[in-house]
Amino acid sequence: MRQRAIRNLAKLEMTRAMTTRVLDAAAGGKNNFSADRDLVRRYDQAASVTTTAARAVLQFLVRVVRHLAAEGVDQFVIVGSGVPSGLPAGGRLHDVASGGPGGVPARVVYVENDPMVLAGARATIEPGTDLVRVVEGDVREIDAFLDDRVVRAFLDWDRPVAVLLVSTHSLADDEYVHYVIKRVRRAASDGSYLSLLQTTFDGVPGELLPAVRDLLAMTLPGHAIRGRQEVAALLDGLVLVDPGLVWVPEWRPDDHGAACSGRPSSSGTYGAVARVP
Repeated sequence: MRQRAIRNLAKLEMTRAMTTRVLDAAAGGKNNFSADRDLVRRYDQAASVTTTAARAVLQFLVRVVRHLAAEGVDQFVIVGSGVPSGLPAGGRLHDVASGGPGGVPARVVYVENDPMVLAGARATIEPGTDLVRVVEGDVREIDAFLDDRVVRAFLDWDRPVAVLLVSTHSLADDEYVHYVIKRVRRAASDGSYLSLLQTTFDGVPGELLPAVRDLLAMTLPGHAIRGRQEVAALLDGLVLVDPGLVWVPEWRPDDHGAACSGRPSSSGTYGAVARVP
């Protein structure tokens, strides 16, 4: 345990923005550094959407977890969310997961690769509950974290599991991202669910696109962008939950605030939930 903590500390990068921390910063969380907050300001100056887009993504995740908990799912693997601290007390994803019919306790595994996120979540969440585990892992090493001892033992993979892939933006290799989806499908039992989010430029006005593209390449190199057709191809063979593949504010909006400045495309993110047949 101590060796892992030292390794994580050595990997901590405070001067370069990280996607998970940017999401947290834009949503008003505390698990971020000045580099992450500076990037939020730069994007807001360029396109005036970063803060509202981040909140739309977090609201989507909350609605997905709430919906699946209501469907009886009581096991969740959440990959690359940053364990957002911008969510209100009692409204964090693992809290929502246990809010299904009858308040059935749900087991939640957060998979993260950012040292600050790992340290913060382990210090603030794990000590207070036996229902949450925070595991070091990376969607770019899908086999490793799906075979992780904690992931295998803490969840019952013979029963339905909901896997939320928040970090497809880190998978620039199209062949590999298809492999990730297939690998999750093989690991999960029938009746499981797969949810994914994908950053896109589809909704960026033409006059802003060059500046936004250049800013992304400069500040978050390797951040994968995909169009709707490419995202739909990732979900081929899965049964999409209504309303299908949509802008994240359009996925089952409710009274918890799904709007994104009145224009769903300003979220810059597609979202979908699919049932594993």
